[in-house]
Amino acid sequence: MDCYAGKELADAFRTVRKNTIQVAEDIPESKYDFVAAPEVNTVRRMLTHVAVSTRFWEETDAKGLTTMQGFDFMPLLESNQADETKQRTKAEIIDLLLTNGEKFAAWLETLTPEVLAQRVTEPDGQAIKSRFERILGAKEHEMHHRAQLMLIERQLGIVPHLTRQRQERMARMKAQRAARV
Repeated sequence: MDCYAGKELADAFRTVRKNTIQVAEDIPESKYDFVAAPEVNTVRRMLTHVAVSTRFWEETDAKGLTTMQGFDFMPLLESNQADETKQRTKAEIIDLLLTNGEKFAAWLETLTPEVLAQRVTEPDGQAIKSRFERILGAKEHEMHHRAQLMLIERQLGIVPHLTRQRQERMARMKAQRAARV
């Protein structure tokens, strides 16, 4: 029995993207040009980067490449960087996160255990990973940037939504315990 296939990848990615969108919604548009430290992207660019970064997997794994050796990553990187620098409103960025995220998740749902088990040679020619491990990197990449954004929320005086949810659960549990006593 397979425990983690395309549907589960898609569900997990949708959860991560939903949380990223919540962060994007919680940060006021007036703070989208905030820079946390020198050489750190603005909130606007970081969110746009997350929204367009799934193209990397669409251009490699969705096309069924079994080796990354010789793949010219520069056009893709340059295209993504150009897209990241386009000036977008908060609403446009959230729409891009929604649209690209759902497109990527819909593709993930189509992946069979056989496809996910395929072995792919990395650009160095040495490392060989399963396609599952490579694609899981999309979720890990987004979670990395969302963690950065949640720290930025703290710098802006915003309590991240996941913290607020935990605080609400704790308050309910305390109230339920008090009611039983």
